[in-house]
Amino acid sequence: MQITIVSGKGGTGKTSLAVSLAMTLENVQLLDADVDEPNCSLFLDLNTKLVAEAKIPIPEINYDLCTLCGACSSNCEYNALMKVPDQILVFEKMCHGCGLCSKICPENAITEVPRTIGHLYEGKNEDFLFNFGALIVGEELSTPVISQLKQLISKDKPIIVIDSPPGSSCPMVETVIDSDYVILVSEPTPFGLSDMKMVVKTLRILEKKFGVVINKDGVGNKELELYCQKEEIPVLLKIPFNLEIARNYSEGIPFLNVLPGMDSELKQMIVDIREALQ
Repeated sequence: MQITIVSGKGGTGKTSLAVSLAMTLENVQLLDADVDEPNCSLFLDLNTKLVAEAKIPIPEINYDLCTLCGACSSNCEYNALMKVPDQILVFEKMCHGCGLCSKICPENAITEVPRTIGHLYEGKNEDFLFNFGALIVGEELSTPVISQLKQLISKDKPIIVIDSPPGSSCPMVETVIDSDYVILVSEPTPFGLSDMKMVVKTLRILEKKFGVVINKDGVGNKELELYCQKEEIPVLLKIPFNLEIARNYSEGIPFLNVLPGMDSELKQMIVDIREALQ
């Protein structure tokens, strides 16, 4: 079972929930797919090591064959190629590595060479496996790093917990696209509800089963909960607004270690998710 934890915006408690949930389970794998700013490792007492580089293929032009016809540049969806009078300019950081240019070149003048845009890491402890990806500073394409990170998902782990990037754009879609269930973390505030609605719309387009965890319960109003009732979205769990949680979070201690009995509530949430999937 692959469970991905998402949020409409950053700072809602998505990472804290992902780590706490993984810590309550046995024989689990945790993936930190928030490759722009991975921070699950801050809450884990694990030594991690580099296991792979995340790469994308970019075009390399052989000017002995190129006739400057411009087919590659005129068909590039991302404007990564531009024809000038005496050459084809390649803008590496705009290239998404789709490979179209090499396939449509009539002279076979384009080959693809790999370019590293991120790194993939791994740490393990007994039956706990942890992987995360990190985009190289200055790079912009987080989606390919997420895709290659998911290739490290173990077939030996019955439950995979994935910490997704916030929001509802391409990186989040890539993270949840093959998940069995999605947990949407939100705060009971007007801002939290507004961003949550965009994620709900995206998840419904993707036809994903999902439920909501209300974090910082008590800090705002009841509008979020009323919205869930109206839209028939299950509220899986409520995490209370608690300054002690924030103090421990700042020291890298997840809320699981702060709230007594929360481990049993998280395990019950997994039971409820299994029933929803059945």
